Amino acid sequence: MNKYVERLYNGIIKENPTFVLMLGMCPTLAVTSSAINGIGMGLSTTVVLVMSNLLISMFRKVIPNGVRMPAYIVVVASLVTIVQFVMQAYTPSLSASLGVYIPLIVVNCIILGRAESYASKNPIMPSIFDGIGMGLGFTVGLTLIGLIRQILGANLGITVFIMAPGAFLVLAFLVAGMNIVRDKMEKKGKPLAAPSGCLTGDCASCTQSAMCTGKLSSSAKSSQE
Repeated sequence: MNKYVERLYNGIIKENPTFVLMLGMCPTLAVTSSAINGIGMGLSTTVVLVMSNLLISMFRKVIPNGVRMPAYIVVVASLVTIVQFVMQAYTPSLSASLGVYIPLIVVNCIILGRAESYASKNPIMPSIFDGIGMGLGFTVGLTLIGLIRQILGANLGITVFIMAPGAFLVLAFLVAGMNIVRDKMEKKGKPLAAPSGCLTGDCASCTQSAMCTGKLSSSAKSSQE
């Protein structure tokens, strides 16, 4: 498989950030009351993902190892600010609907995770396609959840689906469906990635575990003092 196509397949199917890796759960549950919100949030994140992967890959040999996380956050924050201003100018209603979740893209674990685990270690073009794949996978996940909630909640009048519990219910059924797909793929010898990260307590495979551990250690020292 072409390496660029592989990056797209990886983000959309094999390591889908919403249904497989279970990352970015805050916007996934909060903004998916409609399909248009899901598309808007997903595409906004995709733009930031692609551009941050591009810049971080471009400067990966220049950024000192000791300040790489602050450097990544500065890059991502700058891009998010640009995206927010563009949305406020051209799609003000969507920007108002997504609210605080646009600026919170800065701390989205998908973006920081791809910056640390892929863009900082790979050339520019594969990093761009990795960002596109992960972004599209995130967009598909949010749009699908938003579409189901909109149909069941707004169109059919099952009000629970336009409320917070509805987001959990829809996500649970879709993840269950993805688990069925995962089992079938494993039987065919083509396993999908297992869920990982903070939601599962799997700190060993988390790209930010060192940073979290450092914070915890500092907090523990402060409390002892």
